[in-house]
Amino acid sequence: MSGNHTPDIRELTRTEIEQFFLLNGGKKFRAQQVYDWLWRKPCRSFDDMTNLSRESRALLQENFSYHRAEPEIRQKSSDGTVKTRFRLHDGLLIEGVLIPSGNRSTVCISSQVGCALGCKFCATGQLGFTRNLTTGEILDQVTGTFGGETSGPLTTREDTSISESISNIVFMGMGEPFLNYENVLNAIEKITSPEGLGMSPQRITVSSVGIPKMIRKMADDDPKYHFALSLHAPTDAKRDQVIPFNLKHPLMEVSEALKYYVQKTGKRFTIEYILFGNFNDSMEDARDLALFCRSFPVKVNIIEYNPVQNSGFSKSNPARTKAFVDFLEKRNMIVNVRLSKGKDIDAACGQLAGKK
Repeated sequence: MSGNHTPDIRELTRTEIEQFFLLNGGKKFRAQQVYDWLWRKPCRSFDDMTNLSRESRALLQENFSYHRAEPEIRQKSSDGTVKTRFRLHDGLLIEGVLIPSGNRSTVCISSQVGCALGCKFCATGQLGFTRNLTTGEILDQVTGTFGGETSGPLTTREDTSISESISNIVFMGMGEPFLNYENVLNAIEKITSPEGLGMSPQRITVSSVGIPKMIRKMADDDPKYHFALSLHAPTDAKRDQVIPFNLKHPLMEVSEALKYYVQKTGKRFTIEYILFGNFNDSMEDARDLALFCRSFPVKVNIIEYNPVQNSGFSKSNPARTKAFVDFLEKRNMIVNVRLSKGKDIDAACGQLAGKK
């Protein structure tokens, strides 16, 4: 990586890279070679671009930075989940998680350093917001969560065959994806493009707390990926207590935006619902949730709460969880219960905090 005061080359389009080479006496096809290295091949610096001449690499080094999210520490849970801490070019930290399932794996990635929404049950929300991740930093997490299994400094494995080992990618790590919408969309384009990782968008899910105007924008953009709403409480009275954003945009606004999404796309979406003990896990809560879901084709993921320091919440007990799920299923709702993985290394849902 060259100096931080030069533009990050991964912020340029291929056309802009072509223009750069032409203006500097180079050939247009060099842009495609560079583009392949940036988004498709394993490459950690300009020096790795071995099919470029030494002069071309020096030209790039002089004019651009190559900012990467570098995998720094990896921890492995007793259940096989692997959390990777990434260090960014400005010294900030983010985390991504690899969740194994047989021969395949789900990668949970972050979209921001910290988060501005301050959800009470979430460790990331306690950090506050620092900045958005770039398209390149988002993509680096997909490839960089694979590698050695020991804690400590490491070297990541990165190659185009990595997409064959990934069953799904979920934007459920640090940050609110809809508050970094353009970079998240650009990253998805790079992940799904034949010139990138070539993955199907049907293997990608973007999760949001539910920003009404952004749900509508997403619908207008005709997304090929899946959408999940982090609901966690079925009434404003309770959601206000766990998700402060709800005070500005109550559930009626969210519901109207969701109706627009379904009307525009014809797609089912997922509702994520963390069960907190003696807070949102009663039969009345189940009835309220069923009532909220009546307006759309949805499936509901019931998520086990994972301990977060100073949150004030606890996990629902098995009997209340079963009763809650049974109530929904008797109303012919599609319900999945998601058991947590990686709790012993703070890698489970809501626990990512970029700890040093």
